[in-house]
Amino acid sequence: MTTIADLPAIRLHDPGRIACVLRDRPPGALPDDPAAKVLVVAADHPGRGALAVGAQPWAMADRRELLERCLVALARPGVHGFLGTADVVEDLALLGALDGKQVFGSMNRGGLAGAAFELDDRFTGYDADGIVAAGLDGGKMLLRLDPQDPGSLRTLESCARAVDALAGRRRVAMVEPFVCTRVDGHLRNDLSTGAVVRSVAIASGLGRTSAYTWLKVPCVPGMERVAAATTLPLLLLGGERPDDPAATHERWAQALRLPSVRGLVTGRTLLYPPDGDVAGAVDRMVELL
Repeated sequence: MTTIADLPAIRLHDPGRIACVLRDRPPGALPDDPAAKVLVVAADHPGRGALAVGAQPWAMADRRELLERCLVALARPGVHGFLGTADVVEDLALLGALDGKQVFGSMNRGGLAGAAFELDDRFTGYDADGIVAAGLDGGKMLLRLDPQDPGSLRTLESCARAVDALAGRRRVAMVEPFVCTRVDGHLRNDLSTGAVVRSVAIASGLGRTSAYTWLKVPCVPGMERVAAATTLPLLLLGGERPDDPAATHERWAQALRLPSVRGLVTGRTLLYPPDGDVAGAVDRMVELL
C-alpha cells in the first residue's frame, strides 16, 4: 500500500506509475437519483499561491498535512468527487483516494493571488487533452470579470476556448465566475445578488456549446434570482472558512432546495474546520445535502 512517505521516491524513480494508476483507477459516477446532490472536495488553492485559511497565512503550505486531510475527507461516505491541480490529483491517485470518485482538474492557475496580473488568469494547469489522458471527468476554470482590467478579457476568451475543448471531448467544464473590482489595490469579489446573476449569465454563454458546462457559484442572498438566470447545473462553492458555520450551513440548506442547485464544491471549509475535525465537518456537510 502506497503511503505519503513513498511519494517522493515514486516521483523520482518510477514517474510512469502515475499515468498507469490514473488509467487503471475505478471511475466515479454521479448518483443514480437525478434529484440527489453531489459533494466535491476542492484543493486547488496552492496552485495559485493561495495558502491561507482564515487567520493562518500558511495553513495549506504543508503538503503532507493537506494530503492527510484530503484522505480523511475523501474516505467519508457521501463524498462524490475531488477537484485539484495535477500534483495533488496525482498524489491522491497514487494513494488510492480517488478510486470511485469523480475527478476534476484545475485549469487556470496563472492568476497568482495578490499579483498585479491576477485577472490575466492564464491556463497553467490542466488542458483538455491532459484531462482526457488522466481519465478525469472534467476541468474547472476560474473566471473573474473586472470591467477595468484588460486581463479579464483575455481570461474570458481563454475560458470560452477551454469550454469548447472540453465539450469536444465530452468532459465537464466547471466554470467559476465572479464580477470583481480592486479596492485599495486588493481584488474583491462582488457578492451582491445582481453581480452574481450577471456573472452567471456571462458564463452560461461561453463557447460554441453549453451542453457540458456546470457553474460553480457563491451562495448569496436571493439565490432564487441566481438560479433563474440559467438552466445550467449550479454547484455552490464553499469559499473562505465562515465565521458563523451554522448560519452558512442554513444558507446552503435553503439554496440546495432549488432544483438547479445540484450540490457543493468546497475545500477549506471541510479540510480546515475550526475544531480540526475533518471527518465531522464532512459528515455534517453530507447530512446537509
